[in-house]
Amino acid sequence: MFGTVRYMVFFVIELRSRAVHVAGMRINPDGAWMLQVARNLLDPEDGFLRNATHLIHDRDPLFTKAWVALLQSGGVKSVRIPASSPNCSPYAERFVRTVRTECLDHFVIFGEGHLRLLLREFIARYLTERFHQGLGGQLIVPRQVSENDNSAAGVIRCRSRLGGLLKYYGREAA
Repeated sequence: MFGTVRYMVFFVIELRSRAVHVAGMRINPDGAWMLQVARNLLDPEDGFLRNATHLIHDRDPLFTKAWVALLQSGGVKSVRIPASSPNCSPYAERFVRTVRTECLDHFVIFGEGHLRLLLREFIARYLTERFHQGLGGQLIVPRQVSENDNSAAGVIRCRSRLGGLLKYYGREAA
């Protein structure tokens, strides 16, 4: 396919922890694709929604009655936000703005594989290296530190992602 292509990226956020999961991406999503995404999210082993009670979403026509019924069969209540009310999903709106300004706006994206790489690297940083003001300056997934860790005296090192666009500074383990 040549020319400009628009991908729909479906992601979910756990409100308590702000953890983000990309559930899928597709050029022209349809109801069947959304049903498969819902099945993946509800997977009892490693589905992102396996312990969730509610899923808040917008009024996109992709959220069909069959999709809502599948969520309900997995114990997740589907909650639609009112029309034209972005303030009802502030965490999602903020995540979209963050991923665009900190990552996607800096690249010319060459296909789905490239977009997947960019999102995978950004979300890894978002979860493990980016401090979040709304969480009291904490990381979503903090680094595991042993009790006898003497790294407070270690040298500060810079780790980078995406060719240096995203950087994280931390102490080396002793």
